[in-house]
Amino acid sequence: MPKRGKKYLEAAKLVEPGKQYLPREALELVRKTSYANFDSTVELHLRTGLDPRHADQQVRGVTPLPAGTGKQVRILVFAEGEAARLATEAGADYVGVDEYIEKIQKEGWLEFDTAIAVPQAMGKVGRLGRILGPRGLMPNPKAGTVVQPEDLPRVIREIRSGRVEFRVDKTGNLHIPIGKVSFTEDQLMENLTAVMEAVLKAKPAAAKGQYIRKAYLTSTMGPGIRLDVNELTSLKAA
Repeated sequence: MPKRGKKYLEAAKLVEPGKQYLPREALELVRKTSYANFDSTVELHLRTGLDPRHADQQVRGVTPLPAGTGKQVRILVFAEGEAARLATEAGADYVGVDEYIEKIQKEGWLEFDTAIAVPQAMGKVGRLGRILGPRGLMPNPKAGTVVQPEDLPRVIREIRSGRVEFRVDKTGNLHIPIGKVSFTEDQLMENLTAVMEAVLKAKPAAAKGQYIRKAYLTSTMGPGIRLDVNELTSLKAA
């Protein structure tokens, strides 16, 4: 076990061992237990009953956050011609194909948070799979980042205003940011509800047993706060 610092131990004292908190209680507590000297990210961690080794038990999706992410997002769009014009007008930070592929391959340039591509560019962009894939930056239709040119303005707007992608990891867990500790409790609640609705909607047909087994909220460097799974999975948007 890693040795915990004094601030962490003091914050952890506020969390009752063994208690499963209601969503609003947990959101209030996650803000109280955040001790970092910056605006910490609030994250939802879900332990699923899935076996990711099976292709039919994969979970991947994307959902807009009503209150945004609280993060400034740098967007790269792989597009040319009319699609490039649409992307530029929609506010993408970087737009192009060959020059950015070369920059990534030869210079290791990765100064962006999200990459979008139009289908016409994927033949070239595919060669970046080994670089972008492990970093979660590879455009993918399932993640909503391979889109038709006419959809570029909408997708760029959604990403800019705040949306998150989620994907089950090899241990069957989901790790999803839902905002910042500076957000109000209501804002975090809106985002948490949107995320849970998307995760439940993405449940694979082949899933067996309990889909969501355990759930925790935490802030950057803060202690984990266990959630009541029954209450969490019954959240509905107002």
